[in-house]
Amino acid sequence: MEDNNITCKNCEQKFRKEFNFCPHCGQKSKDSLTMGVLFYNTISNYFSFDARFLKSFLPLMFRPGYLAKKFVGGRRLLYLHPAQYYLFVSVIFFFLFSFQAREYNLKADKLLKKGFESDNVMAFDTVSKKALDSLTISKITDPLKDNQEITGMSDDELKNLDSIIKENIKAKDEPNIDLGYKKRKLDSLIAIGAPEAEQLKAMGMEDDAGFIKRRFYTQLLKFQKNSGGGILQAFFDSIPIALFVLLPIFALFLKLFFWRRGSYSHHLVFSFYFFSYLFVVMSLILIVNFIWKIPNWIDWMVMLSTYLYLLIAIKKFYGQGFFVSFIKTGLVTFIYLMLVLPIALTIMVAASFLYY
Repeated sequence: MEDNNITCKNCEQKFRKEFNFCPHCGQKSKDSLTMGVLFYNTISNYFSFDARFLKSFLPLMFRPGYLAKKFVGGRRLLYLHPAQYYLFVSVIFFFLFSFQAREYNLKADKLLKKGFESDNVMAFDTVSKKALDSLTISKITDPLKDNQEITGMSDDELKNLDSIIKENIKAKDEPNIDLGYKKRKLDSLIAIGAPEAEQLKAMGMEDDAGFIKRRFYTQLLKFQKNSGGGILQAFFDSIPIALFVLLPIFALFLKLFFWRRGSYSHHLVFSFYFFSYLFVVMSLILIVNFIWKIPNWIDWMVMLSTYLYLLIAIKKFYGQGFFVSFIKTGLVTFIYLMLVLPIALTIMVAASFLYY
């Protein structure tokens, strides 16, 4: 009698060969390893990219608050998990943003390098500039000295005028980048290969400096050696980490303003879906700009429209009236943008400098 059973290659359990999937572990019965299967398995395992992603996309974009309300209400298998959705779309966004960030980094590094080079050019050009300045001053003051009887200017007044002109010229010759120490002296120490301790001392660091201060001067020395190169990239690298902190803080503000509307986990679900929506919108803006450069004001209008999305999502998710939702949405947004984000940006800038 013909055996209608086959053995699963994954769990080694037997099942009927007409089954498309193993009833014990769920693996396909005929799962030949092709490039398509390999790619799909990789994406689905790490980012849960399956039919639920596509099924969740339209509600996420065009039905504000719907996914969060359904997930909290118990429908947790029909749509993609909020944290998985957030992870997937954030990876897509930062992949797209990396191309734009590369352009920003090149421009920033070029400007910083130009600033350092301009400072060095000024140092080598000091003698010729002084001679030129003296000639310029003479052209102004000599006619006044020769005609003192007409102008009525005393010798003291002419000296004061001479000093004022010299001070104005000196102010124009200040270096483009002032880091609070003598960069030319430090460049000389770097050029001769002086010990790092001597270089740090030339920058003003005391021998008994603590860890934070020593770290600051060490990074400042690195900034000098690299002509500022890489500092912007370090800031961009800190953004994904910062967002993982900022998202729970946003959920905490929702909890404070909607205290009786569920536990903190409910607000966290809402925040995951809302931030996912933001990432999708920003990704679409990047894609459109890659294909066809649109005016900046359109980009800003699209981003500002996300506030309207948030207002509608909050009204539907929390089930309150429009006026109450409008007031609370405005307060949450204002406090978050005016207080939380500036503090977060300050910390990100400091961390980027200390660890780049």
